[in-house]
Amino acid sequence: MVLLHAAPVYYGLGVPRGDNSAVVIIPGFMLTDLYLVELYGWLGRIGYEPYFSGIGLNADCPNLLIRRKLTETIRRARRKTGRKIHVIGHSLGGVLARSIACELQEEVASVITLGAPFRGTVAHPRLLQAVEVVRKQIKQNHGTKVLPDCYSGACTCSFLDSLCRDLPGDMAQTAIYTRNDGLVDWRYCITGNPDVDVEVSGTHVGLGFNPSVYYIIAKRLAATHSPRPA
Repeated sequence: MVLLHAAPVYYGLGVPRGDNSAVVIIPGFMLTDLYLVELYGWLGRIGYEPYFSGIGLNADCPNLLIRRKLTETIRRARRKTGRKIHVIGHSLGGVLARSIACELQEEVASVITLGAPFRGTVAHPRLLQAVEVVRKQIKQNHGTKVLPDCYSGACTCSFLDSLCRDLPGDMAQTAIYTRNDGLVDWRYCITGNPDVDVEVSGTHVGLGFNPSVYYIIAKRLAATHSPRPA
């Protein structure tokens, strides 16, 4: 974080100004919105209207998180600004971002993912152990409200189904990744399209505080026009 605070990009220097459109940011696995408070504040400084996801701790059934909280946040931001919404997600938050973008195509202008394994899950063993703990807790908390394979690749919910679909061609997307991720396999965090995939140096956790990531976000958001309705 020290490097981020020392970087000119953090103060809005050398990056294009925003157009006051809304940006919803989604935290990663086992994290809350507070993890992305630096990103939230920075987006406001460079001319966007940032919104926290409102999902609380990202350790619950993704389908429920989207239905109960994230959809509400995105639609509220759309009503407030009158424009399509940009969505940025870190790690599992990026997976949620792509899923809801498929479901709310008329609401979302662009999706930016940071180290998000949206093509599959190959992760560090300790991370997979944490996932299994959360999966058991979800079943205990929700019972028959979730599917038997909830929080696993075998689940058949609409959350995973949406990930199997391509994003609309007119929706801008960016997949930021690092080969030194350390927690997930970077090859599952890319689309295979060099116009979409952007590599940076650093670690998985550090993507939320990486000056290079902030610069890329500013450039990609500015390149995506989100007009007001006529």
